[in-house]
Amino acid sequence: LNRYLCDQLLTDTHYWLEVLFQALYRLTYDQKPLLISDRIPSGLHLVKQIKQALKFLNQRPPEEPYANFRPYLQELGFEPGWGNTSGRISETLELLEQLIDSPQPAILEAFVARVPAIFRVALVSIHGWVGQQDVLGRDETLGQVIYVLEQARSLENKLQAEIKLAGLDLIGIKPHVIILTRLIPNCEGTECNLKLEKIHDTENAWILRVPFGKFNPNITNNWISKYEIWPYLETFAQDAEKELLTQFKGCPNLIVGNYSDGNLVASLISRSLKVTQCNIAHSLEKPKHLFSNLYWQNLEDHYHFSAQFTADLISMNAADFIITSSYQEIVGTPDTIGQYESYKCFTMPELYHVINGIDLFSPKFNMVPPGVSENIFFPYSQKSRRNRELTTEVDQLLFAREHFQILGKLDNPKKRPILTVAPITSVKNLTGLAECFAKSRDLQEHCNLIFITTKLHINQAKNPKEAEEIQRLHDIINQYDLHGKIRCIGMRLPSHELGEAYRVVADVRGIYVHFARFEAFGRSILEAMVSGLPTFVTKFGGALEIIEEREDEFHINPTDLEGTAQKILSFIEKCDTQPEQWQEVSQRMSQRILNKYNWDLHTSQILLLAKIFSFWNFAVPENNAAKHLYLETLFHLIFKPRSQKILEQHQQYSVVMNN
Repeated sequence: LNRYLCDQLLTDTHYWLEVLFQALYRLTYDQKPLLISDRIPSGLHLVKQIKQALKFLNQRPPEEPYANFRPYLQELGFEPGWGNTSGRISETLELLEQLIDSPQPAILEAFVARVPAIFRVALVSIHGWVGQQDVLGRDETLGQVIYVLEQARSLENKLQAEIKLAGLDLIGIKPHVIILTRLIPNCEGTECNLKLEKIHDTENAWILRVPFGKFNPNITNNWISKYEIWPYLETFAQDAEKELLTQFKGCPNLIVGNYSDGNLVASLISRSLKVTQCNIAHSLEKPKHLFSNLYWQNLEDHYHFSAQFTADLISMNAADFIITSSYQEIVGTPDTIGQYESYKCFTMPELYHVINGIDLFSPKFNMVPPGVSENIFFPYSQKSRRNRELTTEVDQLLFAREHFQILGKLDNPKKRPILTVAPITSVKNLTGLAECFAKSRDLQEHCNLIFITTKLHINQAKNPKEAEEIQRLHDIINQYDLHGKIRCIGMRLPSHELGEAYRVVADVRGIYVHFARFEAFGRSILEAMVSGLPTFVTKFGGALEIIEEREDEFHINPTDLEGTAQKILSFIEKCDTQPEQWQEVSQRMSQRILNKYNWDLHTSQILLLAKIFSFWNFAVPENNAAKHLYLETLFHLIFKPRSQKILEQHQQYSVVMNN
């Protein structure tokens, strides 16, 4: 995009100078001009004023505060936003001067990154129990709630820093971040029935909860699964738009959708408000269920894929840009299809045939992986940051404590532990890891297996598939006589305890194994690696990219139990004979996460992309009228009738409940 823009600038210098001028001139905050005032009427005049301003600034100390000479720059036509010191303002104006004289992609990116264009951000995450204080979602939503909370905190911090560097704190500008979710009246003792909740450790970041329409209260007053939520999203988007405008006291500058339902709502609101839209799918359902498009009619009663896949097509094509955590989400690997690639061409018999669902080579696709909360998850070797009492408590929990939610007592707690953390679902495949361990006598001789999961008893299961997995775990333990060798902790640990659990296992030179059948990315992998645990990850999905290519001995195939056991055993035996091997891998993996997967880098990239795409859409507006009409056709002729069928099922259920 930047190269294209710069080439255009060279082709017609005068035209593009005016475009640059207009892009800067239009920037305001609550109708207050930023960067350029009416004193500068054109691009040519801007060039003259830049030279005059630089001549003035070069005579002043670089560290001199902007407040000291603000009136002079305003006389020249420059409003706040260029920088907070003489040196910073000079750098920004010099970048603009270079961009005008000799446009280059790197200069354009560096300049746009400094432009103060984003102050209000809405993060849309709808179907989870989005809250704090031990709420943090249900099993299917736990990861997304942690993600959006950490993203909101990081965005506010980054926006505060940008506003300060731009000198805009001088005129009282503050960032405002809102997580938009749904209000759940029957909130089961949580705070998910509060309309507005401030996010901990922030100044102006909030959870805004908007209720679903009241036309079906037996359903809408309760939590609704991501598979059932589709009939309520259109009216939710309309109500949420009004609430956002009220809370922001203005229009957001960026709307970020999360998951299929949040992305659809983000596309509806951003289209209405004409705001830059970012989509983050996290995990698309279509590639997770083999042949789900071909056999959609058999799966419809439970999954409602007809509505979901249509919503995905609409939102991914409507988005200005799309964030993925890994490359495989887009185009897969030589052996596997990518998540977005699976939408390129597919058939849903008797519904529709997609011949070109998404342009995989569009610049809207960008890889921006998330980070981990470094206050909670940090290397085990940082002893000064650890709490002794917490360490002792977690050590007891992992290896000795008795509790009805803990299954198994270890015969030899001194064996090297193999740890995994995941909900007990068929995709996360805890039972597969248990079977892999059960079939390897050598692994059992060297190691104990420790699960941290969410439930262990069939009467706690929320659905038949979950009950089936729990029963299978018990059957494997009994069939292979794993008593004394496996320990399952079936309770959701607070984040600080979970962070210490990784470190306690690292203290005794344990390892982490992520055995999922498919993993779009896997935040527990980041948590384990940054804590210092050598980590084995599934080769199916984006988790593959977290481990460096030269470390392919840590890639495992969860369908090959014998091969996986041999890989793990080979590493453990090497560590037994060469103790420095464990330490070397531990440090390397921990440093990789600290360097590449951190929230500061993540939010910097998202804000830069939002500015670049906003600028590109202004400078070279595409004629999207035909595309938007097509998406509206999909919405009204396919999505709405399919979601109406779900609503009819819900209403029938409500009648039964009332009777």
